[in-house]
Amino acid sequence: MHVIITGANRGIGHQLYRNYRDQGHDVTGTARYGDDYLPLDVTISDQFAGLTAAMDGKPADLLICNAGVYLDKGQSLADGYPPEMWADSFATNVTGVFLTIQSLLPNLQMTDGAKIAIISSQMASHTRAPGGSYIYRASKAAVLNLGRNLATDLKGLDIAVGIYHPGWVQTDMGGGAADITMEEAASGLMERFAELGPETTGCFRTWDGRDHAY
Repeated sequence: MHVIITGANRGIGHQLYRNYRDQGHDVTGTARYGDDYLPLDVTISDQFAGLTAAMDGKPADLLICNAGVYLDKGQSLADGYPPEMWADSFATNVTGVFLTIQSLLPNLQMTDGAKIAIISSQMASHTRAPGGSYIYRASKAAVLNLGRNLATDLKGLDIAVGIYHPGWVQTDMGGGAADITMEEAASGLMERFAELGPETTGCFRTWDGRDHAY
């Protein structure tokens, strides 16, 4: 199986990268920097040409859109959340996901039953509104909406799309007080990706297998 993972140089993306490689799969990881990864900054549209060229003619079984940022943690409603922060967050968390999928669509179409996994967050759900983190919440809600609409459009191409909450994970983003380790999150997510198919396309699920309210 050929797996492509964006943001593979750290956090959950890196753990997924290691796990799939340890299982013997062919894994392509992208990152903004790092010698072991295909260079890709998902906020720079010109860089997708390099991704397309590197993957030319190579089937993709599973695309994991993991690259993401949480720039507005701790921002103040009174004087925070500058416009540039909104633009940068959406460029990574939403537009970057769309451009990645668009660029790799030919590769996904080379495989019977290809899958796209989008890492969102429970903070995307309209049922969770404790306040704060407006930019991150809005961007993750947007990519949830994007994923569900892509699931509709790609179903006829035999490509399933799932959107996932990875849990509150002990990463640089999640912090040391988070609930689960990267190993637990990655293992659970891999089980969810394996379950993804035509019957479940468009799902929004947690790392441990629960359906999440939209």
